[in-house]
Amino acid sequence: MKVLKFGGTSVGSVESIKAVLDIVKGSYDAGEKPLVVLSAMSGVTNLLTAMAEHAAEKKEFESDLKLLEERHFDVVRKLIAVKFQNPVFTKLKLLINELDEILQGVAALKELSHQSRDLIVSFGERFSNYMVSKIMEQYIAESTFIDASHYIKTDSNFGHAQVNEGLTNQLVQALAHTHVDKLLFVTGFIGSNEKGRVTTLGRGGSDYTAAIFGSILNASTIEIWTDVNGMLTADPKIVKKAFSLPVLSYTEAMELSYFGAKVIYPPTMIPAFLKKIPIVIRNTFEPEFGGTVIQFDSGKSDYPIKGISSISDISVINLSGSGMIGKSGFSGRLFTLLAREQINVVLITQSSSEHSITFAVHPNDAQKAVVLIRDEFELELEANKLDLPEIEENLSVLAVVGENMKRTPGMSGRLFYALGRNGINVRAIAQGSSEFNISVIIKKDNLAKALNAVHDAFFAELKKTLYVFNLGTGNIGATLFKQLHEQHDFLLESNDLEIKVAGVSNSRKMLFDVDGIDLATWKDTLESEGEISDLSTFIERMKEMDLPNCVFIDNTASKLPSTYYEEIFKANISIVTCNKIANSGDYAQYKLLHDTARRHGVDFFYETNVGAGLPIVRVLKDLMLSGDRLLKIEAILSGTISYIFNNFTGDASFYDVVKKAQELGYTEPDPRDDLGGVDFMRKMLILARDAGNVIEPSDVDLGNILPEACLKATSVDDFYAELLKAEQYFNDLKNQALQENKVIRYIGKLENGKVSISMQMVGETHPFYALSGSDNIISFTTERYKERPLVVKGPGAGAEVTAAGVFADLVNVGA
Repeated sequence: MKVLKFGGTSVGSVESIKAVLDIVKGSYDAGEKPLVVLSAMSGVTNLLTAMAEHAAEKKEFESDLKLLEERHFDVVRKLIAVKFQNPVFTKLKLLINELDEILQGVAALKELSHQSRDLIVSFGERFSNYMVSKIMEQYIAESTFIDASHYIKTDSNFGHAQVNEGLTNQLVQALAHTHVDKLLFVTGFIGSNEKGRVTTLGRGGSDYTAAIFGSILNASTIEIWTDVNGMLTADPKIVKKAFSLPVLSYTEAMELSYFGAKVIYPPTMIPAFLKKIPIVIRNTFEPEFGGTVIQFDSGKSDYPIKGISSISDISVINLSGSGMIGKSGFSGRLFTLLAREQINVVLITQSSSEHSITFAVHPNDAQKAVVLIRDEFELELEANKLDLPEIEENLSVLAVVGENMKRTPGMSGRLFYALGRNGINVRAIAQGSSEFNISVIIKKDNLAKALNAVHDAFFAELKKTLYVFNLGTGNIGATLFKQLHEQHDFLLESNDLEIKVAGVSNSRKMLFDVDGIDLATWKDTLESEGEISDLSTFIERMKEMDLPNCVFIDNTASKLPSTYYEEIFKANISIVTCNKIANSGDYAQYKLLHDTARRHGVDFFYETNVGAGLPIVRVLKDLMLSGDRLLKIEAILSGTISYIFNNFTGDASFYDVVKKAQELGYTEPDPRDDLGGVDFMRKMLILARDAGNVIEPSDVDLGNILPEACLKATSVDDFYAELLKAEQYFNDLKNQALQENKVIRYIGKLENGKVSISMQMVGETHPFYALSGSDNIISFTTERYKERPLVVKGPGAGAEVTAAGVFADLVNVGA
């Protein structure tokens, strides 16, 4: 035989009860001899409790009683044939009248005892089991209603009664013997004491009833039917990637349940544990899904842990002082005191010096615990051998659970790296010698972020998610979105990486969506649904969303975003930027940002600061990390200037080439912003700093391309007029280069810690001689690349390659 237990949601409506009937009929027809345990209809126990409290306070409860009656009568009308309804209505009405009399008695006494409360709430299970048994009787004549209070005998601890195992065993076996051929519908949650007074079994009581009957009758399986697909790796309301676990051991299931998994309650499993009876958690509304089997052994698993559970609201009490050191029996005295007063201790940790004990309790017990400690240890407190106990509130417990942990090195490291990487501080740690569980206490505000980050860390086969907040929707930002959209499936399949743009902002509008903004329609959505843009609000909202694996992308050329970089790093958010300003200002600012990122364990990637899509910064860092010694860097790092000098040949005038470059969009609106060399200087400055040099912008020797008159022109038109006047100057340069069989290049150089940028003429043997189009090129001369320098060459400008560089940096954050 097997026991089928259905929770409140499974019997909460006409449609759900139909699903229950199908499951039970299927089991019965298959010859499995089921015994069915039902909870009260969803919400009924709370309604009964409220009526009891209202009665005790002389408040009106009759309308709720009528609602309760009508809810059950409605099910009878819809699921029982008319000719069979009257006897059922009569029995239910008698139960309603009995409940009314009890409530009237409570109202008359103005007192609600624990015994009365138990009796009142027991009606929920009696209503549902009787009703469903009569519905089933239409299909299976052997269906029989059983009031478990006649068979489960308990003590008189009303509200959380303890079962008298011996007497209960005898009564249940006798019941089974006299009802061999019956399909029994048994009330969950309730029992009775030696005087026959109704008691309740506490939280998870209906599951406990199923386990008691299953254990006594040696069931092959106990099936707990609920509204989820078994036990999941984490709370699916918080962790969207949570998935069902096919197999758990009793120990794993108990650990997960103790720390908040509400699918099953630990005491439920004890009778099954003793008899090694498998418990299967299944979904009433998806009966074809296999669910989770809880059995004696854990079974094989590809994952180092089985799940991540949590208690969302906890308080921590710290007790410290010299009077604890070497004091035999101190801990026993403390925890015996708490146990005597029914204060449950969730977690305990003690320093190896024995100077302090930290333990976690439920918030409602914290103040009571402190008062008890002060009374118990009054002498030690007065003698200053103990400090006054301190309470820390608004905390949560997160626990990773799994039997495989004891055979897998690095579990603690993986947990703490995931938390630290996301800026989550651990207040206390506890791990048993069995290594089934590592528990940490963190701030309550960080719980959702922590659960998602840890889930990603331990279930690596799942897709890691990066949450992106992008500033700037110009050419580079728009192109990046296009590339992310096009490569979405490839990243999932090849990199196990999903990138969700959770926030986007430009100078006019900003938009947020924790589930990710649709990159196919982002522009229209931003325009129609976005709110007025404000950078400080954008940064604050990003921090408030508190998402794991978060990345801020700066796709602007503005100075303002860089003023927030330090704040962003301190929020444990990585930064990817094509904006050069932060890295090319004062050296002190450069160092502060890099140190802050390193201290908070986040990434600061800016490959596009130097070579757009070319891997220049990364190559330099790799050379230095590998122990190579840099001797010299030579570079052309302006696609605009490169284009101009590559096309300043033959009969072309310098004036015409610059004009053409501007028409093609290669230059800024004022070409002097490019030809002045300031942008080039910033790139060389960044390279010099990344190479380990302490250098300021004023230290760079910046040579001019343009004559002084061109630089000092008051407008763009005046600039072009002066450029035309300087035609002879540029023609002389071109002719000189031609006569010497050389070409003109604007080259930056880093050597001996000094940076210079100047116009030079290079011959055929120089690696920069054959440069074409708007390409950039850089040459690294190092101890290892001394005879033949390492050269990187390619497009140095354009939205496509720059966006691709940002894209690559973003993927590296997720690596």
